[in-house]
Amino acid sequence: MDIHKRVCIVGDGGWGTTLAVLLCRKGCEVSLWGAFPEYVEILKEKRENVKFLPGIRIVPEVHITASLGEALRDKDMVILAVPSQFMRGVLTMLKMNGMSGKAFVSVTKGIENKTLKRMSEVIEDVLGGVPLAVLSGPTIALEVANGIPTTIVASSRETALAKEVQDIFMTERFRVYTSGDVIGVELGGSIKNIIAIAAGAADAMGFGTNSKAALLTRGLAEIVRLGTAMGAKRETFYGLSGLGDLMTTCVSQYSRNRWLGEEIGKGKRLSEVLKETEMVIEGVATARSGFELSKKYKVEMPIVSEIYKVLYDNKDPKIAVRDLMTRPPKGEGDC
Repeated sequence: MDIHKRVCIVGDGGWGTTLAVLLCRKGCEVSLWGAFPEYVEILKEKRENVKFLPGIRIVPEVHITASLGEALRDKDMVILAVPSQFMRGVLTMLKMNGMSGKAFVSVTKGIENKTLKRMSEVIEDVLGGVPLAVLSGPTIALEVANGIPTTIVASSRETALAKEVQDIFMTERFRVYTSGDVIGVELGGSIKNIIAIAAGAADAMGFGTNSKAALLTRGLAEIVRLGTAMGAKRETFYGLSGLGDLMTTCVSQYSRNRWLGEEIGKGKRLSEVLKETEMVIEGVATARSGFELSKKYKVEMPIVSEIYKVLYDNKDPKIAVRDLMTRPPKGEGDC
């Protein structure tokens, strides 16, 4: 591997900042772009992402800037770490700066609401046939930043690019596997956020381990049904980007989606909860996309459907639980 790989990370949230530090420590030349100049100045001054990754020092070698052109200059790989609902707009800005000779890696977990496109599809829609990979898995940013052993999947239709991303990101505490199933890797990383909201609500309502196990296993069944209907490989969902990511997001104290579910389970409305945080919680938008995808592909997804109703129709979570539990009897392999 060329340890002097030149990388631009687009998005100064917790995950983007974590990857900037990880790659810089490995010897890459790294620039980190943020959309808000005022906050970028805070990052440059404090060398700490106080909002999204508190307690982690941003090494001096990471070049932080609010100028997209400056961040992209002379870089050969672009890591896209912006929330899904802002991806298309940021890509349009990127396109204006020239994309020749650059490879792209999406680390965003979400599905665009209006088009129901996965992030790789949005990227190709705006930028065309650029070299493109996806990096996804059970990765709590703070744990990765603190050097806690973590595993993840690099996926691309181009085997050589998946292996290149694997080489660039791999460290003794950050192990990267490869996959050719881009659809499965992206869907697993996206839909699991909806199940995590349900898990948080269950915790807040005082349910136990039995309930959490039911949500994880039946939630995974829903993800598998949708994924295979959309052309993904079934086995992908039993790997890191599927079951692994689902488990992490449903149990971690650092999971934003699980936290939102807890607040909803306490009786708060979605609008109230969102006012309490500056962080983007991907599962909120993905709940709408997942619900629409289930209708588009005619796949039964009762947990996703109930979370959609709780978030957007103000359905009482306790009523949602009752309706899930009193559905007509079925075999476990059925819907």
